[in-house]
Amino acid sequence: MYKALIDKLERDCILSFEEYLTLINGYKEISDYAAERASAVRNRIYGKRVYIRGLIEVSSYCKNNCYYCGIRAGNKNAERYRLTGSEILNCADEGYRLGFRTFVLQGGEDAYYTDGLLCGVIKEIKRRFPDTAVTLSLGERSTESYKTLKEAGADRYLLRHETANKKHYSLLHPDTMSFDNRQRCIKDLKALGYQVGVGFMVGSPYQTNEDLANELLYLKKLQPQMVGIGPFITHKDTPFKGFKSGSADLTVFLLSLIRLTLPNVLLPATTALGTLKADGRERGIKAGANVLMPNLSPTDVRKKYSLYDNKICTGEEAAQCLGCLIKNGI
Repeated sequence: MYKALIDKLERDCILSFEEYLTLINGYKEISDYAAERASAVRNRIYGKRVYIRGLIEVSSYCKNNCYYCGIRAGNKNAERYRLTGSEILNCADEGYRLGFRTFVLQGGEDAYYTDGLLCGVIKEIKRRFPDTAVTLSLGERSTESYKTLKEAGADRYLLRHETANKKHYSLLHPDTMSFDNRQRCIKDLKALGYQVGVGFMVGSPYQTNEDLANELLYLKKLQPQMVGIGPFITHKDTPFKGFKSGSADLTVFLLSLIRLTLPNVLLPATTALGTLKADGRERGIKAGANVLMPNLSPTDVRKKYSLYDNKICTGEEAAQCLGCLIKNGI
C-alpha cells in the first residue's frame, strides 16, 4: 500500500489528505523507498548538483517573542549583535572568493535594518558581484518595504510560514503576531516577483500528523520556489524548553514527500537536521534535498545566533564547512 502511494505521488505530484496522512503515519516502513524515488526525481531535473548558498546571519536582535526561538526578545540570556553594512559586505567578499554565488542575509526582525541600509548593501553586493543572487530572510515587513528591497536588487525572500493551521500558529506565537499577517507577507512577496521560500518545523509543540498532511497540501497550492524544513529543537531559555525535539527521521521523510509533490523546488538540507543527527544533512541530500547553506558569518558571532541549543558549525570557517560536507559525500 505504501509503495503504491509513493508511486502515485511520483506520477501525479499530489495526494489526498488521507493519503498523505497514511504515509506520514507509516513513514518508518516506506522512508527508504520514498528517498530513492525522491532522489531519482531530483536527479532527473537537476542532476546530482547541490546548490550552495552563503548564509550571513546579520543580527541576533529580534522584536518578536516566538515561544520556540532562542533569540526571542524576552530571552535576557541571549547574546546580541548586529553586523554593520560594511561587515556584511566583508562576508560577501570572502564568500565570493570561496566560490559562493548566492548570499542569504538572515536575521531577527530588527528595526536597525532599515530599507535604506539594506538597499545600500544589496546594491553594493550587486555592483561588486553582478553574477550573484541576493536572498533576504528578515521576517515580516510592509508591502512597500518588500517592494523597495526588490527594486534595489533582492532576488529571493525566505519567510517560513511556520504552520498552515491558524490555531497552531497561535500556540507557537504571542498575540502580537498574526497568522493572517504572515500569510499577507507571503502573498505580497509572490505578487512582487520574488522567488519565495517558505517552511515549517517538524515536531513543533502541538503539531499533529494531520497538520503535517495539511502542510503538504498547502505547499502544493502555494507553489513556492523553495521550502525549508527542519526538526524542532528545543532551546533552554524559551517557554518550550520542556518539550521534546522533533524527529530527524520524519524530517528526512517529509523532504522526500516535498520533492515528489514539488519536483522543481529548491530544498535545503538544514543545519537543524545536521544538529539533531550527525549525518542529517547527508541523509537529507540522499532523500531529495539539493541545497546547503554554509555559514559565512564572522566566527565571533556565530554562537550568538542561537535559535536552538547545540547548533553545529558555529566555529568553522565556511571553507572548512564545505570541505566537511564534501568529505561526507555531499
